[in-house]
Amino acid sequence: MADTQDPRRPGFDVRAVNQTVIAEYRATGGVLEKTLPGSRLVLVTTTGRRSGKEHTTPLGYVMDGGPGRIVVFASNMAAPRHPDWYQNLTAEPKVVVELGTDRFEAEALTATGDERQRLYEALVETMPGIRGHQEQVEREIPVVVLVTL
Repeated sequence: MADTQDPRRPGFDVRAVNQTVIAEYRATGGVLEKTLPGSRLVLVTTTGRRSGKEHTTPLGYVMDGGPGRIVVFASNMAAPRHPDWYQNLTAEPKVVVELGTDRFEAEALTATGDERQRLYEALVETMPGIRGHQEQVEREIPVVVLVTL
């Protein structure tokens, strides 16, 4: 699996990698030992803005102020455009979140201003691998708060 995890390599298939991560996540209650050891992930299921189909994406996260606020970063690996999952939730902000063995509905809100900056700093502190993503793109990378319903 290691050779398929570098998105800069030719032939990298993010969908295949995500499906493998999702399967392990669900089988182990969120403890990833084979695909992404030590990663702290949440699964977010959005509704396709055009297709209406459900799409699940594994995302790194931090908690903000307790169990009811999960914060994720729509970096898209520092790509010039927003990830599909983010575009989906802007059309339909109700999502399903899987955190470990818990599964619940949430509403996705894009943070702005001072709140965005505070949450962005918390994300970078927890996930140093995303440090520098914002500087690599012209768009403002959305910081999304998933609020439990």
